[in-house]
Amino acid sequence: MARTDHYKDPDAPQANSIVVAVTAFIQDEHGRVLMIRRTDNDMYAMPGGGQDVGEPIGRTVIREIKEETGVDVEPTDIIGIYSDPAHVIAYSDGEVRQEFSICFRARLIGGELRTSDESSEVHWVSRDDLANLNIHPSTRLRIEHGFDNHGTPYFET
Repeated sequence: MARTDHYKDPDAPQANSIVVAVTAFIQDEHGRVLMIRRTDNDMYAMPGGGQDVGEPIGRTVIREIKEETGVDVEPTDIIGIYSDPAHVIAYSDGEVRQEFSICFRARLIGGELRTSDESSEVHWVSRDDLANLNIHPSTRLRIEHGFDNHGTPYFET
């Protein structure tokens, strides 16, 4: 299913749903960030996805990262909660979601990098090389907050 992200776009469609989702800021021993290239919009992003009914949110992080990248992680902290109503995601089936994503910091504990149906590329990316990638502004904000490591979770007011 294709998706189009709208951010601060006055012509964006009106949101008709909200879904709890997670992303994970994961660094390797060299300080590089784990990034995927999404198959639904061809943009680079931190791995993540939607919470399933009956699933604790920490388990969502573990499952989604494994599904999209092949690696095993342990969630360790919350970087922030991103729910900007100016960011809506329109899907080809007519759903238009308001952004709602909890960004976790997670520690790599095993596994091997691989792609999936949702990720055409999976890479460790240095902070300097992030500028060269097609990354949505809301994802760039999460990455910036992950590197800043303020200790207090971010949220919009």
